[in-house]
Amino acid sequence: MRAGRLVELVLILQRRGRVTAGALAAELEVSERTILRDLDELSGAGVPIYATRGPGGGFQLLDDFTQVLPDPAAWKRKSRRPGPPERAVVRISPEGRQLAAVLGGLPPMRVRRSVPPDQNGWLVVTFRLETFDSVVAELLGLSGHVEVLEPSRLRRAVSTRLKEAADLYRDD
Repeated sequence: MRAGRLVELVLILQRRGRVTAGALAAELEVSERTILRDLDELSGAGVPIYATRGPGGGFQLLDDFTQVLPDPAAWKRKSRRPGPPERAVVRISPEGRQLAAVLGGLPPMRVRRSVPPDQNGWLVVTFRLETFDSVVAELLGLSGHVEVLEPSRLRRAVSTRLKEAADLYRDD
């Protein structure tokens, strides 16, 4: 993979200093021409590489190059999910559930079976809170049919936007 080879190339130059194109090609198992193209690409991307001709020559980074790349052997694999995703908890009317299904903007909802519906059929549901601003906009579209219970920052955001909208329609 080219990106990995470019990173490895910079790491080799950081560790060893001056290295010939032939030595780089042998280590990275590519042709010298490929190394020259890669060095040209790195140089064009702003990595300060220069060449020295003659015996003892090769390619190296400028001494003041401070970009430190970690050694790939020291990289730790990050877990795919650092923790459970944040979930929103809302009360929603039967009409709100139908409207949410038709509009399709909210993530799939899970009904909390531990909380029975109230006398008007309102349910407590949860859904993943992936993109905060888009969820706020979708909840505003359901404003008369939904009440945000958790998280408090989502409840505040919806409340603030509803107050701003109400101020626009206030008769003074």
